[in-house]
Amino acid sequence: MTDTLRTVDSVPARVPVPLGADSGPGEAGLDEAGTGPRTLKRSIGVVGGTLLTISCVTPASTLFVVVPDLFGSLGTATALTVAVGSLLCIAVAFCYSELGTLIPSAGGEYAMVSTMAGRLAGWLVFVLSLLVVMIVPPVIAMGTADYLAPLVHFDAPWAGAGVMVLATLAGLLDLRANAWITGIFLVLEVVAAAVVAVLGFAHAERGAGSLVSMEVAGPGGHPDTVTVMLVVSGLAIALFVTQGFSTAVYLSEELENPRRNVARTVLATLAISTVIILVPVAAITVGAPDLAALTGGDISGMVAAWSNSAVGTFVSLCVALAIINAGIVMVIQNSRVLFASARDKAWPEPVNNVLSKLGRFGSPWVATLVVGVPGAALCFVNLDTLYGITGVSVTSMYILVAVAALLARRGPHAHTQAWRMPLWPTLPVLLIAVLVYVLTTQDPTYLAWTGGITAAATLYWALYLRPRRTTRWLVTIPDTH
Repeated sequence: MTDTLRTVDSVPARVPVPLGADSGPGEAGLDEAGTGPRTLKRSIGVVGGTLLTISCVTPASTLFVVVPDLFGSLGTATALTVAVGSLLCIAVAFCYSELGTLIPSAGGEYAMVSTMAGRLAGWLVFVLSLLVVMIVPPVIAMGTADYLAPLVHFDAPWAGAGVMVLATLAGLLDLRANAWITGIFLVLEVVAAAVVAVLGFAHAERGAGSLVSMEVAGPGGHPDTVTVMLVVSGLAIALFVTQGFSTAVYLSEELENPRRNVARTVLATLAISTVIILVPVAAITVGAPDLAALTGGDISGMVAAWSNSAVGTFVSLCVALAIINAGIVMVIQNSRVLFASARDKAWPEPVNNVLSKLGRFGSPWVATLVVGVPGAALCFVNLDTLYGITGVSVTSMYILVAVAALLARRGPHAHTQAWRMPLWPTLPVLLIAVLVYVLTTQDPTYLAWTGGITAAATLYWALYLRPRRTTRWLVTIPDTH
């Protein structure tokens, strides 16, 4: 049955409403018949959605690219920090699961928050999510060079840019085809992570107590103590480690039976990805020959030392493929966000017309190119800056999603059939309090960058979107009935 649609502009849920005076046939976001906004085809089940979503978490590439930086600053406290971040993500996943089943839209966070907390809040979430989805792929992609080194040498920015180009081309294909491609690559990711875990535990140099210790190699290789505040500040990056589970809500418009499968996909992805990441992190912590080696974060070197160069090369190549896999899935996710924003008239009409175009495979091909090409360019930006802005953006976005979850059971939404989180409203309230505190511990430079971008977005809202509230930023919510 063809989905009906509704738009968010202070109207009751499930009531199809007109898109405004400028929504005639042939305009941005309308279907081919000109009768309503374009929707994406429901073509994947919970297995395909989980494969795509786990791939977006990029467990192996996150393990080998992001976690080494945590080892460098947190040492033996890395596993504890990732574990605490994963626990926080359970509350986040509950919020996403409830909101994602209520609001199954390719707009993801911004559609959910716009519906529950208002259009301005939704717009700010969109900007924050756009920051994340534009920055994360090049951050991951730049790690390719290190893991291709056994075969060929590339400079990290150029290797990352190449991965982004390949991912963009793959993102133009049919979503079902990409589910199979990413599924095959995901198997290699899990194998690489499993090899690291087995070798690390088999060559343990210290006991399980080291997983809750707070030591890092200081000057001259002597142990230094990691402070609690440093662990708390590292939670922003720890949240980023498993952040991709939210991809399920971006895919909710293409998931069959989203009222049931969104929550299943979100929660299964978080559980699986946490195991794939946390177990090898624990193994590396106990298996590293000394603190200096652990802080150095050379996981490939440790794997080669635990086994032989052939195994080290195999793991490195698996990780390189995992990074390409991550790029493909992230480009898929990001293009859906940009497509949805054009369909929902976030931009001037010529821009909306272009970004909402669908290609022969049913993918938003212009939006795919728009997110992929700048992603290649971002590979030449300082990596620490990208990490910092991403951590602040993810934390801020989660706060707004938690606020929306607090408002999800009022009015008509209180009686809508959906997955409902346990311990509501306690979990969202605690999550907001913890995440606000985490934000206060972040580097002021990254807070300023993110705050400046958010301020500019608010100005755009005030000067362009709000005065055109009947014709712009009309968030489309596909109905599942």
